[in-house]
Amino acid sequence: MPLTLLSGQFSQANEREYLWSLNFGPQHPATHTTLRLLLTLDGERVVDAVPDIGYLHSGFEKIGEHLDFNQYVTVTDRMNYVSPMANNVAWHHAVEQLLGIDVPPRCKYLRVIVSELAMIGDHLVAAGAMGLDVGAFTFFLYGFYQREKIYDIFESLCGARFTNSYTRVGGLSQDITPLTIEKIRDFIKGFPAVLRDMENLLTRNRVFIDRTQGVGVLTRDEAINRSVTGPIARASGVTRDLRKDEPYLAYGDLDFKICCSEAGDCYARYLVRMHEMRESLKIVTQAIENLPAGPVNVDGAQRTGLPDKHQVYQTIEGTIEHFELLMSNRGLAAPCDEVYAAVEAPNGELGFYIVGDGTDVAYRARCRPPSFVHFAIFPHLIRGHQISDVVAVLGSLNIIAAELDR
Repeated sequence: MPLTLLSGQFSQANEREYLWSLNFGPQHPATHTTLRLLLTLDGERVVDAVPDIGYLHSGFEKIGEHLDFNQYVTVTDRMNYVSPMANNVAWHHAVEQLLGIDVPPRCKYLRVIVSELAMIGDHLVAAGAMGLDVGAFTFFLYGFYQREKIYDIFESLCGARFTNSYTRVGGLSQDITPLTIEKIRDFIKGFPAVLRDMENLLTRNRVFIDRTQGVGVLTRDEAINRSVTGPIARASGVTRDLRKDEPYLAYGDLDFKICCSEAGDCYARYLVRMHEMRESLKIVTQAIENLPAGPVNVDGAQRTGLPDKHQVYQTIEGTIEHFELLMSNRGLAAPCDEVYAAVEAPNGELGFYIVGDGTDVAYRARCRPPSFVHFAIFPHLIRGHQISDVVAVLGSLNIIAAELDR
């Protein structure tokens, strides 16, 4: 990449020093997505960094004001495209808070299962890509192979591997099948051994430790003041997790621990994610083995959940109910109220602010994505480090560009 001379200055020793401008991205092997950093360099040392967003042009907030509450779930898939299941759950969790809907127990447990599988998949990508950036290619392959197994589970569950669109207002698009339950149990059985192999590859690797330990340090007070959440905050000693602090769905019934560190550097963020995958596996194990019986959608009498496909195709009542919910003005209607609801997504607090106006479309939809907040702290973390540290710090933050663009 070409270097451009910005300006010349005289230091106190009257030695002339040059500051250079370097464009890092938007297409760069170590960004893994379309984001841009404008680095100001003094030789190899980073003097300043300006994060630049806006290369995907998704406009997902404005789209949320034109699609109804069920249609918009397809847009949430495209926000954090590494863990779309968690986005689905977050959106309809907020919608149901606005509508005052309490989903059935079976739905709660299934949403927990898919959320935690999404957590594992996202952490595998984050840790794997971070390892790849500093030269650990084998570690990256281990992670992506396990991620493919999670995609197999999602495909068996809802028919889609990547953009799942699984949740609905008041429930899910479909119930889990015995085949999917067996796939989840097989994954639970085999994943711990693979995770141990991954840790043996990287956790005590001297090159990886030298590239990440003491790099990009974020203190506890800084993490709180800069609104950092998720594994990045917990790596700095902030013991906050919405699954524990503000329990939702079935998390209050499940036993798991919050993984924290105090170092606040890139290495600590890696360790927290590796430990969190074990805790997520514990949650999935408890949820799948204690899965309640019953429906996955709210009672049709509430006129919120879509009727079962069998009812739509085989009964006139189901056909009418489906028509009124989707095609007429006599179906789903949100109160003239506002709500903010958030979940613990893989990268941190993912929340939606929704204003209802009496229709099935939000008057105002606002998203609080973790990557948007975390990308803003990058200049603070990288100042004073070397160019080679840029990829380590950026990889430890796990920025997803589709969450950045407004």
